[in-house]
Amino acid sequence: MPELPEVETTRCGLAPHILNTTIIGVIVRNARLRWPIPEDLPELLIGQEIISLTRRAKYLLLKVNTGTLILHLGMSGSLRILSAPTELITEAFPALCCEPPAKHDHFDLLFNNGKLMRLRDPRRFGAILWQTGDDAYAHPLLAQLGPEPLDDDFHADYLYEITRQRRVSIKQFIMDNHVVVGIGNIYASEALFTAGILPHRCADNLSEQQCVKLVDALRSTLIDAISAGGSTLRDFVNSAGNPGYFQQQHRVYGRTGAPCVCCTSPIKHCKQGQRSSYYCEHCQT
Repeated sequence: MPELPEVETTRCGLAPHILNTTIIGVIVRNARLRWPIPEDLPELLIGQEIISLTRRAKYLLLKVNTGTLILHLGMSGSLRILSAPTELITEAFPALCCEPPAKHDHFDLLFNNGKLMRLRDPRRFGAILWQTGDDAYAHPLLAQLGPEPLDDDFHADYLYEITRQRRVSIKQFIMDNHVVVGIGNIYASEALFTAGILPHRCADNLSEQQCVKLVDALRSTLIDAISAGGSTLRDFVNSAGNPGYFQQQHRVYGRTGAPCVCCTSPIKHCKQGQRSSYYCEHCQT
């Protein structure tokens, strides 16, 4: 599933092509995503100018004058930018894209600069939703989210305080979007290795110093992953159709039995809440 770095990579790739443009076309080929695409979305969006494109957790927020289009990539989704010759844009614009839609291309937005943003989602676990008005965070999917891991309000004191009396593994704890958003399975394993903390260690056993290390590790891991364009393990491509490369830097994730990069002990694997965890039992305590 695309995680925070993949979504941020997608946002950075899309923004230069669509900011300050006007939406002139909306194509819904299959409205049956995780939640149905609103039937009136074309009339809500056509003629609207793109004011901003931001990210909250793993959601992309495309703000126009009257509200916000909320997009989620789900397990297999990707958003790509394609081109059509501006001088040829007519009412027949669906046929003008340089790449005809494929089986899993469910949704297109066409802009007045000749660019087209296309959602491809084979598993259809993604989402395209609408929030009317200025406050996108009022949407039920966003209203109860925790702090962003790269923002100042996510810090060691906050993590230490919120872990007290929490008898759950630290890996599952930091993957809870009510605690901190956007920490998926890959980056949780990688950050815990960097911080030297076992993934199945109980959250309320962390010391203040370990919380400092973990916050720093989460930030550095996410920043490195964004710089590398995210991780491509199966489906993810960026807005240009290219994969991410952070998986080449994975130190524990997916490396069961391989030597630890720090001590050469074999990397271990276990299951936590239906997810795979990877760790070094020598370097992590």
